[in-house]
Order: sequence, then structure tokens, then C-alpha cells
Amino acid sequence: MNNIKDTIFEVIYSILPITLVITVLQFTLVWLPIETFLQFLAGVVMVGIGLILFLLGVNVGLLPVGEMIGSALSKTKKIWVIVLFGFILGVVVTVAEPDVRVLSHQIDQVSNGEIPRSILILAVALGVGIFVGLAMVRIIFNINIIYLLAFGYGTIFLLAAFTPPQFVPISFDSGGVTTGPLTVPFILALGVGVASVMRGKSSSSDSFGLVALASIGPILSVLLLGVIYG
Repeated sequence: MNNIKDTIFEVIYSILPITLVITVLQFTLVWLPIETFLQFLAGVVMVGIGLILFLLGVNVGLLPVGEMIGSALSKTKKIWVIVLFGFILGVVVTVAEPDVRVLSHQIDQVSNGEIPRSILILAVALGVGIFVGLAMVRIIFNINIIYLLAFGYGTIFLLAAFTPPQFVPISFDSGGVTTGPLTVPFILALGVGVASVMRGKSSSSDSFGLVALASIGPILSVLLLGVIYG
């Protein structure tokens, strides 16, 4: 019950500022049509209810399951199993990410269908999956994340020089949308589970940095997509 109450107040505090700002603008500068403003208020209520249910689902289901899966995979002591399922889970959770679908829809509209939604979603999902698998390797072998980030972003800037200009902003936006409310909790929980078994509870902080690595994957994959389509 306390968890539900805390979640409700968390959502209210999150959406209240934007609601107040738009309300003030409505009656001072913007003066939107009253129908549009009422639709906005209805949308705020729907978003609030949706966020409450979503966050409760994350806390009740996604986080515990992600950590348990990570622990169970680590107990197999087989590196290829951990990396393989890290890749698979990274792909499927990205495909389910709402932000990725919103971005693919907008890009499909702007490009007049030149960049198909399905291809973009697949490229982003594969990029995240590959780098989640790489993050599992990093946790297992205690690789310094600075080296991986330096290599990843160095490759990004190198590829950007050979990619059509219109794909560069799309690629970085693709990296941003993978840090959405579905992907981040699950990936972090998965990393906590792997780190807690492979290197002890004191090393659970090694799960942090997974999101940074996972964000590199879609940037690289969309840049490669740009090279192919370009």
C-alpha cells in the first residue's frame, strides 16, 4: 500500500510542473482553443494514470524478474550463455520500448517512407542487444568502462564522417530513446543480478554503466544503416 501511495505522489510531482506551466501560458500568452486545452487536461489525467500503473508494474514485475534472470544466468557459470541471453533480452526489451516506436514513426513520416519503421526498430534493437552482451562481458572480466566508452564513441565519430548528414542526428536520437522507462529498469536489474553473483554483492555497482554502453549500440547501428542507405 505504501508503494502505491509513493508512486502516486511521485507521478503527481512529475507531471504537475508541466501542467501548471502550460495552464499559465494558456491564460496569458498562447490562448489555445478551449477544446484543445481540455484535450490537454484529459491527456494529463490519462498520462498520470498510465504512469502510475506502469511504475507499479516496473517495481512489482520488471525489476525483480530482471535481477532474478541475471542471477540465474550467472549461476550457470557459462560465459556464452550470459552473453547470448544478455543480447536476446536487450533486443526484445528494445523492440517493446515505446520511445523507439515513437521515433520510428516520426522518422518514417519525415523521410516519406525512405527509412522503413521496421528496419529502424530492428537496427536499434540489434545495437542495444550487442552492447548489452558486451556489458555482460565487461562485468564478468571487470573491464574498465572508460576503455569501452572511448572505443565506442571513437568509432561513432569515425563512422559519422562517412555517413550521410541526415542520418547523424537520427542516430543520436536513437541512442536517446533507448534510455526509456522500459529498457533502463530491466537492463539495470539484469546487470545487478549478474554482478551480484559473478563478483559478489559488494560489486553490484558494476551494473551501472550498462545504459551508457547500451546507448552506443543504436547510434552505431543507425550510422551503419546510413552508410548502407546512403
